[in-house]
Amino acid sequence: MINMPPGSAKSTYASVLFPAWVLGYKPGINLIGASNTSLLAESFSRRVMLTAKDHASTLGYTLGRESVENWDTSTRGTYRAAGVGGAIAGIRAGGVMIDDPTRSRADAESLTVRESQWAWFTGDLRTRLKPDAWIVVIMTRWHMDDMGGRLLERQPGLWEVISLPAIAEQDDPLGREPGEWLWTDDEYGYGRELQKVHAEYEAAGAMRDWAALYQQKPVASEGSLFKIGQIEVIDAIPAGTMFARGWDLAATKQVGTRNPDWTAGIKIGRMPNGKFLVADVTRVREGPDGVEATIINTANQDGPTVRVGLPQDPGQAGKQQVLYLTRKLAGYRVESSPESGEKETRASPFASQVNVGNVCILRGEWISAYLDELASFPGGMKDDQVDASSRAFAMISERPAMVITSSSYAQQARAQAIGARARPA
Repeated sequence: MINMPPGSAKSTYASVLFPAWVLGYKPGINLIGASNTSLLAESFSRRVMLTAKDHASTLGYTLGRESVENWDTSTRGTYRAAGVGGAIAGIRAGGVMIDDPTRSRADAESLTVRESQWAWFTGDLRTRLKPDAWIVVIMTRWHMDDMGGRLLERQPGLWEVISLPAIAEQDDPLGREPGEWLWTDDEYGYGRELQKVHAEYEAAGAMRDWAALYQQKPVASEGSLFKIGQIEVIDAIPAGTMFARGWDLAATKQVGTRNPDWTAGIKIGRMPNGKFLVADVTRVREGPDGVEATIINTANQDGPTVRVGLPQDPGQAGKQQVLYLTRKLAGYRVESSPESGEKETRASPFASQVNVGNVCILRGEWISAYLDELASFPGGMKDDQVDASSRAFAMISERPAMVITSSSYAQQARAQAIGARARPA
């Protein structure tokens, strides 16, 4: 199974060059080339024939019958083109290429279509294979339950998977460092196109589609933790709503093609009717100075009645950062605590309120990206908004946290200074 992003030449390699080569490497082999429609399957068939003609002397065979639906070679090889779901009786194949069995998001979301494709694979295609035949599935992932997902779930251990995401993650099969792009720039310009598409998906709040199509990590439409369909969108903040803003901090500026984490501040309130309200999202990709300025400016805009929640990184440096930011936020109530436990565990209290319809969201241009990240969590690429929401929700629902106020800052700083003098040089 080969999973790669759209436009990354997977079909050229696996559905055009490979079958042309294997017909020469294994004389007499019978191949089936299948795609989501017979028209697309016949298009690939035509390209394989043209490749075989252009390189006949190298491949060691010529073409006999040249129908795009069913053709053969001078070395007794055959090629049959078929649409997924179409009839393929009357042939026994030694090898099969299935390229893009799913043609659209609508088909991927349709259980009827998925069941039909699966019935074709098990009832039609599988029965046409010779002993020891092989299958190559070439596809961009669309859905957790698409053909690739079902094959991996229902035939565990049978498939060798080559998955090449657009942006490298840990243990990349090509040896890329996390964050590196699949394709560097060339005359074709695919590297620039990938970055452009990523920015467009991110701005449109369509990172669920990016995770599936470009990272090969499809997530459920409702998310595995957050059922975002339960969130009501409202147009005004009810009087008497009390707020807290939780932060998730990063400190890498967006430069060139890097895809750094965001610094995110999520403002969540408790409304008089007891429901919770997500009222604002602030996100930046800046260095330490830019992050500091963003936190201070946002606090000034929120006003002193909105509590500020900061994560405390482990060690002395994390404590110093919190104390420094608290000093800058004189006049505001600042609460901090270390991040402990798994992200899913921290997010669960907020998710439980979302899933019972006890969370609303204020209409704003940031909604799409926010809901998209919730729906993708924990399988998405980014979780800064989820982490910040978890912190804000814990604060507004009166979960205990260490409180650092501007009046207590001086006392803590003095205690640290005394401790430092007491330590031996």
